[in-house]
Amino acid sequence: MRFWLKDSERRPDPAPARADARKAVLAGTGLWLIALVLCLVFLPQLDAAGFAWWLGCAGFGVALGVIGLVVVQQRRR
Repeated sequence: MRFWLKDSERRPDPAPARADARKAVLAGTGLWLIALVLCLVFLPQLDAAGFAWWLGCAGFGVALGVIGLVVVQQRRR
C-alpha cells in the first residue's frame, strides 16, 4: 500500500460542499442568549456561589455570535 500518489495518478478533488453557516451561527447565538437569560434569572444564586462571571461569559458569547453573523452575511455577498 502506498501513501503518496503521483499527480498523474490522483483523481481530481471534489468541489467544496455548499453550506449555510448562518444556521449554525444563529443556533449557537441562540443558545448563548438562553444561557444569558438563565444567568440573569439566577444571578443571586450564581453570585452567592461565586459564579457571577458566567453572566459576562454568556454576554460575550451573544456578542461574538452577532459579530459572527455579520461576518457570515458579508462573506455571502
